Parts: sequence; structure tokens; C-alpha cells
Amino acid sequence: MLKSSIYIYLIVFFVALIVSFFLHRFFLKKSEKYKLKKANNSAIRWRVQNKPVSGGFTFYTIFIIIALAIFIYPPFNISQNESLVAIIIAATISFLMGLSDDIINTSPIFKFIVQLVAAILLINFNIYIKISPNNLYNYSLTIFWVVGIMNSINMLDNMDSITSLISISILSNILISSFLLKPVNIYSSIIIIGIIASLITFIKYNWFNAKMYMGDNGSQFLGIILASLGIIYIWNSNVTISYGYNSQQFIAVIMAFIIPLTDTTTVTINRLLKGKSPFIGGKDHTTHFLTYIGLNEKKAVLLLFTISIIFNAFSVYIMNFIDKFTDFYFYIFGFSSLLVFLFLYLITRIAKEK
Repeated sequence: MLKSSIYIYLIVFFVALIVSFFLHRFFLKKSEKYKLKKANNSAIRWRVQNKPVSGGFTFYTIFIIIALAIFIYPPFNISQNESLVAIIIAATISFLMGLSDDIINTSPIFKFIVQLVAAILLINFNIYIKISPNNLYNYSLTIFWVVGIMNSINMLDNMDSITSLISISILSNILISSFLLKPVNIYSSIIIIGIIASLITFIKYNWFNAKMYMGDNGSQFLGIILASLGIIYIWNSNVTISYGYNSQQFIAVIMAFIIPLTDTTTVTINRLLKGKSPFIGGKDHTTHFLTYIGLNEKKAVLLLFTISIIFNAFSVYIMNFIDKFTDFYFYIFGFSSLLVFLFLYLITRIAKEK
């Protein structure tokens, strides 16, 4: 059974790799033909928004193709996999919301409402953070998490390839965790593998200098996918429900999402200190400040990717290989996360924005 599953995973990965490569090329050509570019071209960004924003089309297409293939697979039972149905619906409305923002530049209120609806939908299908016997607390934290991660991934998409690479590192964590859970949910694993494959091929078109961007349609899709799978495979992977909090869950989540959480927190603090809105684009992200201190763009992105890979490996270890999460582990991993945050935050306070 295990051997046959491995063959299925490999086939899905290589087929998704090939199909997504040609889909990216197809959508790139169509985007150039129909001039599908970011509607809001006046915002302050690292690079001008004059390139196609069609990367998310392939992410979503691969996702839907695999989902439909799963649905027509005879052993699949919808009633036993309602969480997958919820993720498909939430991902669809998030993708469409991002696409509408790309095309007509929708208001922040509209985006927030859609993100809120996506979070409530997940909760309705029993996908929520289980950290307390008080479900009101669990539901509130879940809404904050989903909305926060969707915006965080969107804000992280501020330099070529950074969001793709960070998403690959987090999804790899989730994939490994899905393999370690018993019984393994083969359907979720296959979908994760397909999305990872589409991200890998996207890097060819999004590496420096990018031929196309993923757009809000891509970042919003990735945001809801990472938020929902993060709940299932990181937040709820090793659950201890109490009226206090499970430090093991919090540390594992922080380490898995260390780069988007640090970037969003840093940008928000700095903009509020300057009296600016955190939701307006600018050249003040952690990636940007790494270039201000002398790194080129590629090295800045690869540095953050390396940190994300290492910390996601720690996250997998924390959630799956530590039976008793003692104070020793809490201080070691907590202090490591704090050091990364302080390192990246202090750079934004020391370096001069250009």
C-alpha cells in the first residue's frame, strides 16, 4: 500500500510539473494578448506593475484539475472528506476575489469581507484552530488567522520569487506532516504535491527579472490554502486543548510562518510609527531593506528562503518528534524565532529606505 502510494505521489508530481509548465506559458501568452495586468498601477511598489498577473491562474487550474480527478475516483466519499470540499470552495472564492482586485482594483472592505466569508466557511466545515474548550475563542482565533495569513501572503508578494519560494517551504512542511499523520489523507497530500509543482514551474517565469507575476489572484489563493492546511496540519497536528495555551502549537506555527509573519509585523509597525496605513504598498518590506544594506535581490530572497526552510524543518520536528514539549524546547525555539524577527526588524530601523 505504501509503495503504491509513493508511485501515485511521484506520478502526480511529475504530471503536475509538466502540465503547469505549459499552463504558465499558455496563460502568459494570453495575458500579454489581452493585456491582463494589475489595474492599480499607481501604487508604490518595488517594480512597476506592467507585467501579466496570471501566475495564480495555473495554481488554481492545477488545484481544480486534481480536485475533480479525486471526486471521480471511485473510493472517494464526499461525506467523509467535507474538509476538502470546504477548502475547494474557500480557495475558489479567494481566487476570484484576488482576480477581481487585479482587474478592477476592488476596495479593501470587499477583500476583507470575502476573507471573512472564507474563514467562516472553513469553521462551518469544522476546519478551525482547536486550542481551547471555549469554541468562541477558537473561532475568533481562526478568523484572525485566516484573514491575517491571506493578507500576509499578499503583502509578502513584493519581490520576484519570494512568495513562491516561501510558500514551497511551508507547503513542504505541511506535506511532510500529512505523511506522518496516521492514517494518511492521500487526497490532501496529492493536492499539496500538485500546488508545489505549479509553484516550482512558476519560478521559471517569476525569477529575476520576472516575465509575469502571480497577482492577487495567486497570492489570495495561496493565502487561503496555507491558512486552511496550516490549521489542519500544524495548528491541530498535536493538539492539547486547555484553558491556557499550548506553547508547542504556537511555536510550531510561528516557525513555519516565520517569514510572512515577520514581514507583515515589521511593515505594520514601521508604517504605523510613520502615521501611514499598513495596507498601502511601499518599498519598506524586509526583502527591500536587505537590498538597502548591500545584498542583491537574488541573495535577499535566497536568504529568507533558507531561513524559512530551516525553521519549517524545526516546525516539523516540534510537532511530530517531541513527545513532551518542555520549557527547554520553548526557550530554545522561541528565542530562535525572536532572534530572526529582531534581526530583520532592526535592519529596517538601521538601513535607510531608498
